[in-house]
Amino acid sequence: MARGFDSKFVEAQQDEATRDKKLNPALTPEQKELTSRRVILELARSRAKSDLARASAPAHRKMLDEAIAALDAQLAELPSA
Repeated sequence: MARGFDSKFVEAQQDEATRDKKLNPALTPEQKELTSRRVILELARSRAKSDLARASAPAHRKMLDEAIAALDAQLAELPSA
């Protein structure tokens, strides 16, 4: 039974990968780098916002506000997709 489940799981993964390739046209290395950079910056910003929500020390809150502003500036500088 476990073998059948594994086989179906692998088949589902392969179907998903094929579907993703059809939905997302091939990207150039520059587009992949840009997309990767944007995702990294957005994740960092999300983490900083989350940390800011829990921060209580004024100096820490100020540092996080500045980090978020810097990340926003970097995101604004990225070319549009």
